[in-house]
Amino acid sequence: MPTTIQVSEKLRKELAKRKVYDKETYEEVIWDLMEDALELDEETKREIAQARQEIKEGKYHTLEEVKKDLGL
Repeated sequence: MPTTIQVSEKLRKELAKRKVYDKETYEEVIWDLMEDALELDEETKREIAQARQEIKEGKYHTLEEVKKDLGL
């Protein structure tokens, strides 16, 4: 059953920016955003697992180390 929701003008403008085509509905935009937020592809999952392992192994640089190396 369809329903109506209220959103601020600011949010409506943000949703409008995310339309892929002019006649795309706000519902389609919201579904796309939800899908992006909820689903990670297998490659992304592998990369996250690899990054976590590298952190556990101490293979990372702190922000302070990077700043020092760059002379900032």
